[in-house]
Amino acid sequence: MLPRSTARFKLLAPLGLLPLLAGCNMVVLDPAGDVARQQGNLILISTALMLLIIVPVMILTVLFAWRYRAANKEATYKPDWDHSTQLELVIWAAPLLIIICLGALTWVATHLLDPYRPLARTAPGQAVTAEVRPVEVQVVALDWKWLFIYPEQGIATVNELALPAHRPVRFRISASSVMNSFYIPALAGQIYAMPGMETKLHGVFNNTGQYTGFSANYSGAGFSDMRFAVKSLSDADFAAWVAATKAGGGTLDRAVYLKLEKPSEKVAAQRFASVDPQLFDAVVNMCVEPGKMCMHDMMSIDAAGGAGVAGIGNVRSLTYDKFAARGTEPGYWGRRYVGALCSSPLIASGDRPDATPVDLAPLTGAGLKQTAFADRSAPPHS
Repeated sequence: MLPRSTARFKLLAPLGLLPLLAGCNMVVLDPAGDVARQQGNLILISTALMLLIIVPVMILTVLFAWRYRAANKEATYKPDWDHSTQLELVIWAAPLLIIICLGALTWVATHLLDPYRPLARTAPGQAVTAEVRPVEVQVVALDWKWLFIYPEQGIATVNELALPAHRPVRFRISASSVMNSFYIPALAGQIYAMPGMETKLHGVFNNTGQYTGFSANYSGAGFSDMRFAVKSLSDADFAAWVAATKAGGGTLDRAVYLKLEKPSEKVAAQRFASVDPQLFDAVVNMCVEPGKMCMHDMMSIDAAGGAGVAGIGNVRSLTYDKFAARGTEPGYWGRRYVGALCSSPLIASGDRPDATPVDLAPLTGAGLKQTAFADRSAPPHS
């Protein structure tokens, strides 16, 4: 048999692992950004308020069990006792006060830390002035990688995000196929990325360093490797990073995006020296493919009551959304979708293999210069 001291040590050894479960010095509670730090403080304050009830209840549970055990003959025995006004006040008033405090704290934090709300400060005591322009980054969740577009700098990256420290950042977030979740624990809380929609997130880095971002919402086979490097740089280092990206060459246009959009796993970081300035809006409106009607155009037509005669032959169903993500099948013109109504007739000669030339002769209406129409609309001679 083992000595009693050795057996006790083996029983107590697992208790040494408890601090590892407490989250001390982890990135969520020790972040590099002011927004994430406020969120971490909210967690700590809420936990402390709840412990004001939990800890006394746990202590009193053990105390009552010990004091009123069967072997303690000195404990007061009152089998007919059933009510105490003072005890009822304590039992109900204490939790009610804590709930009120938690509710007020949550209400204030929900508004102050609203991800859609532009930052009012970059650090405690450092307000954002009107002259400070946030860095805008357009984020697209792909299968299974992240695309970052910098419209101000005119560049784009894949699985690599660089940001200047001490400067507000405004993210515009969308997705290509399924719902995902954009999360950089050191910067700010997570927010969903959804196809056909745009969400926003504001944050700021207060320290320079290397961090990690990832998807916090399961999205398929490559979800586990859907991670990206996050670099918080000084202004000079960020300018150098932008210059190096532009010097590397490569253009991200719609054709390249449609290839990039195809599902792939464990994708290495990529950089593009230039990017189509309308690409992100096309992704949000699900009309990256040439000739396809954008979602905002479709909603505008619906709001106006329909497209009339022009829409009779343009009711093809969106089958590609039902069976595969965009970019997963060869040949976009083999699939069906709602075509743009305002496409130029000249597109038939090259961009639209399935299109036919348009005969403008029988068309009449506003903006069309038809002699017969002009004659009919002219006032009669006196």
